[in-house]
Formats: sequence, structure tokens, C-alpha cells
Amino acid sequence: MDVLVVGGTGLISTGIVRQLIDAGHDVTAFHRGETDADLPDAVDHLHGDRTDYDEFESRMADVDADCVIDMVCFDPADARSAVRAFEGQVEQFVFCSTESVFSRPVESMPIDEDAPRNPPTEYGRNKAECEDVFMDAHRDGAFETTILRPWATYGEGSGLWHTFGTDTYYVDRIRRGKPIVVHDGGTGVWGPCHRDDVAAAFVNAVGNERSYGEDYLVTSEENMSWREYHRTVAAALDAPDPELVSIPTDVLREAAPDRTDGLVDFFQYSTVFDNSKAKRDLDFEYTVDWETGVRRTVDWLDDHDRIEDSDDVPFDDRLIEAWQEAREEFVAGFDGS
Repeated sequence: MDVLVVGGTGLISTGIVRQLIDAGHDVTAFHRGETDADLPDAVDHLHGDRTDYDEFESRMADVDADCVIDMVCFDPADARSAVRAFEGQVEQFVFCSTESVFSRPVESMPIDEDAPRNPPTEYGRNKAECEDVFMDAHRDGAFETTILRPWATYGEGSGLWHTFGTDTYYVDRIRRGKPIVVHDGGTGVWGPCHRDDVAAAFVNAVGNERSYGEDYLVTSEENMSWREYHRTVAAALDAPDPELVSIPTDVLREAAPDRTDGLVDFFQYSTVFDNSKAKRDLDFEYTVDWETGVRRTVDWLDDHDRIEDSDDVPFDDRLIEAWQEAREEFVAGFDGS
């Protein structure tokens, strides 16, 4: 099939483009041309800004595609523009949404596609509205819509998630045996999924009539506590078993409001998802285990000199020192009699 990928140079979309080519599809990637992505020579490139709606819609009228995979639609206005651009022009529209359309904290686990959509963030709310735009277009006969919802995706080209985001100084701290901040005792559940497994689900959706008018979760099958998460990272890197310093989420939020948006919105909540529907219709498989994925990701970071020296980021050490001093002072001064 002729497949247009709107995006094509990001973490997941790079994997999608490569796998589309391997599967024999003809691929065009529409992107800004600002990211140096390692894509196959067979890919055709169109450069532009999809948020310049008039220009985008005009240029898409000249693109001959059977299927569109939209990786960079983040706003309902983007979605409405895409409908105008591709209505009646393509057979299938595959939208990259997010599991962030579901509520936090969750009512029960595992979470499946029938869980209530009640996004806690503006990002999630916008994605949910985009889903509605594309499903309305599907019902109106504009094109066949397929929605995929990844979660906690990582891989070559990204950092590794931790309490404060994906900054790569975390890898250096692990390697050097420095203490690692873990929120709320590290007992919450997290499930990273390598981008190659996520990408395969997108590729298997292309031209797949079972996926028309459907939405899918494509997430981890290896759910673990944050304590196990950090210990596995250390094991993968042949580093010492990390000293984990537990600090409550509410304390971290007050101490570092500019570093804890992800923690407050997502990391503090345990989430386990049910991928059964994607396994059934898209042959989704979890093939890259966490330890292997860590090695691959960090090898890429090393090869591209992307790992930041943790000595240049004193925040964690200052935070840990202040927390431990405050605990000692509290314990010493508390009279529990």
C-alpha cells in the first residue's frame, strides 16, 4: 500500500517507517525536516508544518496514499484539518492517541478500551477530542478510522523514564552507584514498552479491515514496581544495586514543582493495561523485555554521546540531603509518648 506518515521522524514513528518499508509498503513521510532521523533511502520526504492548515491541506490534495498514519496530531484543530485534507481521498486513517485519555487514578485494573475516558491533563483531553473527531469522520464515511493508544514508550532515540522525567543524567547516576530518588516507596506499578513493539502494531493495522472503526491499547506486558524497574536498569548496565531513597509524591511536588508534572499526573499512579484486543486484531506482541530494551537504549545514547554527566545536575543530591536531614530532625524532635 501507499502509506503517508504524518511525522515519521519521532521515537515511535521512526520504527513505524522502517517496519513499513520492511513489509513492502511505499512510504512518504511528511515532517518539518528539522530532525535528523535514520530512515531507509526508499522513503519519500515532504517537508512542511501540519499546523499551517491551509498549506497542509492544499499539499495533501496532491499526495496519493491509501492509508495515513498521523503521529503528530495533538489538538482538535489538527484533527479537523486532517479530516478536511483526507476525506474521500484515503481508505484508512490511523491515529496515534494515548492511554492518557483514561482517568487517574484508575477505578480498576487491568484497564481496557471500555474504561471511562476522563483525562486528567490537557494533553489527554485534547487527544480524546481528536479521537472523537476521527471517529465521527469514520461514521460519516470520510475514511476508515483506527486508533492506537501507546503508553510509556521508550527505545533507541529516547531516555529512560524516572521520577523526574527522561533526563539522561539518571543513567549516569545508576552507573556510578549514586542514590536514586523513588517516589512513594517505589511500590507503584509501571510498564515500559519498547518502540519497536508499538510500531509493529501500527504497521499491522495498515489495511487491516478488523481494525476499521476500532481503538486499541498497545502497552507493556511486563509490569513492575518502580523499585524493580530501577534495579533492572542497574542489572542491565552491570551497575551496583541502587540505593533507593523514598520521598512522598506530595513532598516532591512542593519541593520541585517544575520537575514533577509527570509524577503528579501519571507516575504516582499504578496502571496495568489489557492488550488483548490488539493481540487479537493486530497480532501485537511484547518481544523486547525491559532489561534488553535498557541495554539497547543506553547503547544508542552512548553511541550518540547523549548521556549527561550527573555531576552537572546537583538537584538529586541536594534533594536527598535535604530530605534525610529533615527526617532525622523530625525523628529526633518528635515525642511520641
